[in-house]
Amino acid sequence: MSENQTVEPMIGRVRRSLAASGPEQIGAGLLLAATVTAIVWANLGGGYDRFWGTELHASVGATSFHLDLYHAVNDALMAFFFFAVGLEVKRELTIGELTDRSRALVPAAAAVAGLVVPALVFLVLSRDSGAAHAWGVVISTDTAFLVGALAIIGPKHPARLRVFLLTLAVVDDIGALGAIAIFYTEDLRVGPLLVALAALGAVAATRFAPVPRGPLYATCAVVAWFGLHEAGVHATLAGVAVALLIPVAEPRRDDVERAVELTRAFRQSPNPRYAAAAGRQLRASISINERLQQAFEPYVAYLILPVFALANAGVVLDGPTLDRAVSSSLTWGVIGGLVVGKLVGITVATVAVQRAGIGRLAPGLTIGRVAGGAALSGIGFTISLLIVGIAIDDPQLQDEARVGVLAASVIAFVIGAVILTVLDRRRPVTPPGATLLRPFDPERDHYFGRPDAPYVLVEYGDFECPFCSKATGMVSEVVRHFGDDVAWVWRHLPLHQHHPHAELAARAYEAADLQDRRSEMSALLWAHQDRLERLDLLGYAAEIGLDLERFEADLDSEAVRRRVREDEDDADLMDVSGTPTFFVGDRRHVGQWDAATMIAALEASRR
Repeated sequence: MSENQTVEPMIGRVRRSLAASGPEQIGAGLLLAATVTAIVWANLGGGYDRFWGTELHASVGATSFHLDLYHAVNDALMAFFFFAVGLEVKRELTIGELTDRSRALVPAAAAVAGLVVPALVFLVLSRDSGAAHAWGVVISTDTAFLVGALAIIGPKHPARLRVFLLTLAVVDDIGALGAIAIFYTEDLRVGPLLVALAALGAVAATRFAPVPRGPLYATCAVVAWFGLHEAGVHATLAGVAVALLIPVAEPRRDDVERAVELTRAFRQSPNPRYAAAAGRQLRASISINERLQQAFEPYVAYLILPVFALANAGVVLDGPTLDRAVSSSLTWGVIGGLVVGKLVGITVATVAVQRAGIGRLAPGLTIGRVAGGAALSGIGFTISLLIVGIAIDDPQLQDEARVGVLAASVIAFVIGAVILTVLDRRRPVTPPGATLLRPFDPERDHYFGRPDAPYVLVEYGDFECPFCSKATGMVSEVVRHFGDDVAWVWRHLPLHQHHPHAELAARAYEAADLQDRRSEMSALLWAHQDRLERLDLLGYAAEIGLDLERFEADLDSEAVRRRVREDEDDADLMDVSGTPTFFVGDRRHVGQWDAATMIAALEASRR
C-alpha cells in the first residue's frame, strides 16, 4: 500500500476532528450551558435578581464610583468582548478577507440586507408595542452560536459556507456597533466625552512610543472607558474604539530575519539570554493586534460570554410571562425580525448580487446552502440581549423581548438545520471527490501546455511530498506523449500535519510566479525537498534572480496566502486529502498513476 493510500484516511480524520472542535464551538457550548443555567436560576425564586443587583463600590479620595453586578458585566466585562470584536474587524479590513473587495462583496451585501430587512420586519410587527425604537435587538447575529450551530449540524463540506458566514458576521458586527453608538446613546455630556477622545488620541499615538507600549495601551483604554461611561455613551464602545486604533500589519522582512537569526543563535548556543531575545523578537515580528486576538480569544469564549449569558438570559418563564409573550407584538417582532428578516434579507441579497453580475459565490457554495446559513444567522443572542437592556426600560417589556430572542434562536437553529440536512440528502454539493469542483481555468490556474488542449490533467500536490516529486517524471512522459494536446494543471494541497514546510513552499511558488519565475522556482523546490525553510527559499529566490524585497513581501501577503488557501478549500470540498491526487478531465483518477496508466486514462476520457 502506498503512503498516499495509508495517509489519506488519517488526514481526513484529522481534518474532520479539527473542523468539529475548537474554541468557538466549545465557547458556544459554554454559552448554551450558561443560558440554560440562567433560566433555571431565574425560575427558582428571587435570588437571581438579588444577586445581579448587588452593588459594587470603588472610591479614591472624594471620588466614588459604583455599579451593580449586572451593569458591571454589561458595561465593563463586555468591553473586552467588543475589544476582541474590534480587533477582528480591524484585521479583516486591513489584511484579511475584506481587503479583497470582490471576494467580500457578496457576503457584505448580504450582511447589509441582513441588518436592514430584520429591522423593517420588526418595525412593522411591533409598531404598537411601545418599544418599536428597540429595532436594534434584531439586527445582530451571534457569531459564537452561529459557528457552534454549524458544527452541531455538520453539513457536508462546510468550509466555504463557514467563510461566507464569518465574513458576513464581520460586517454584521460593524453595523450593530454603529447602531449602538448612534441610536442608543442618550444624555451626552461633553466634558467626559472630550477626556475619552483625548485618551483615544493617546492610543493612536502609542504606536510611536519608544517605551513598552502594553501598559500605555491599557492605561489609555481604562481612561477612555471611564470617559465614555461618564459621558453617557455606552462604555463597551471604548473596547471597539481602542481596538480599531491598534495597528495591524503583515510581518516585516527585517523583523522576521532578525527572529530567524536569534533562533539560530539559540540553537547553536542554548542559553537564557538568547532564549529571551528570540522570544521578544518573535513577539515583535507579529503585530500587536494579532497577538492580542490570540491572547483574548479563550477568555472571551470561555469566560466573558458565558458570564454575560448568565447575567442576561434569566427570564422568568412562568404562566403570566409566557401569556404576555404569546400575545406581545414586541415578542413577535423580535422573532419575525431575527427568523424571517435574516433568512429573507441575506438570501435575496445574495441572489440579487449574483444575478446583477456584481459578485459571485465561491465554488461549491449554492444559494440553498446560503439560505441555510441565513436561517442560522437568526441566532441573535449576545448583542441582541445587550440591546434589550440598553433600549428598553420596562422590566416586563424586557422579559417579552428576551423571550423573543431565545425563541428566535431556537427556531432559527431548527430551520437552518432542516435546510442544510435536506440539501445534503437531496442535492449534495458533489459526489465527494469524484468530479472536479472547479474546472480548468486558464485565466487563474497554473498550467503547462495549450489552454484549449483536448486533454487536461489536474494535479493536487505539495512540494514536500516525496510521491509528488516522483510524479513529476510521469507528468513529463505524459507531456512528451501528447505534446501540445495536453494541459497539465498544478494546484496546491499542502498536508500541514505531515509536511510542515509545504504551505510556505507553495507560497514561494506563488511569489515567484508574480515575477514570472514559477518554473525555475518549482525546479529548485523539487530538487531540495529537505531544505524548505524560509532562508532556503530566499536563497532560491536569489539564485533565480528575483527581486528579494518584492519576493518576501509577496511571500507573506494575504493575496498569496488566499490563493493557496482557495486550492485547499476546493480539495476539502471534494474530500481530497492525500497527495498527489489527479483528475483526468473533470473526473478523479483512482488507482495507479504511472505514465502508461495516465496516458490510457487521458485517451479514454476523450472517447
